[in-house]
Amino acid sequence: MKNITRTFLILGLIILNIAVDQISKFWIRDSVVPGSESEILGDYLTLHNVENTGAFLGMGSDFSPTLKILLLNVLPVAVLALVLFHIFRDKTLDRKSLVGFSFIIGGGMANIYDRILYGSVTDFLHIDLGGVFRTGIFNFADVSVMVGMGLLLLSNLKKKKA
Repeated sequence: MKNITRTFLILGLIILNIAVDQISKFWIRDSVVPGSESEILGDYLTLHNVENTGAFLGMGSDFSPTLKILLLNVLPVAVLALVLFHIFRDKTLDRKSLVGFSFIIGGGMANIYDRILYGSVTDFLHIDLGGVFRTGIFNFADVSVMVGMGLLLLSNLKKKKA
């Protein structure tokens, strides 16, 4: 893959993931009553408007303000910067890995943006498949990170088979 095409792919996917996440959160903050719950597909998929002051599933929300800044803002920014540096530097990464890392960076940056700007992250989707599968309340940045992780796993499995 040529350098310019590769760079546009990486930056384009990061920007797209941030944009989709931020537009959806803007709409939720503007249109959905905080703390409310609305059915989208019955009880299986519901819409909420909650502010998460912690990380995954609210973990860390009771940390001291200094510890929160270090663990939820500074550390993730440093890690995302290192990952971004890695994907620009390592020209041997396959396309699936590039897309996966780009999704992870975009989703991570979108949630960090919220934490810095608002002091919390807006979450709004919940899936409950009747006890078989149930999520916490999440947002599109979380989906981006999970899709990115899935692509990295698939890429690594493919490499191990070869």
